[in-house]
Amino acid sequence: MRDFKKYDIWKLSHSLTLEIYKLTSNFPQEELFGLTSQLRRASASIPTNISEGCGRDSDKDFNRFLAIALGSAN
Repeated sequence: MRDFKKYDIWKLSHSLTLEIYKLTSNFPQEELFGLTSQLRRASASIPTNISEGCGRDSDKDFNRFLAIALGSAN
């Protein structure tokens, strides 16, 4: 099993998620279940998928989770 915390991309994506949460806290209340939720879920899924991929046994599975994380970033 890989240690996801040693990957710079995980560190950057985790920092991005924290920043998105800070920024979206200033969004209008009526966006709480719309744009705010979507941005938060998309940003949080990036480091989540990287860490989940690190728990997989094969490089193929790890690469698949990296591709999913990239999709969330887009």
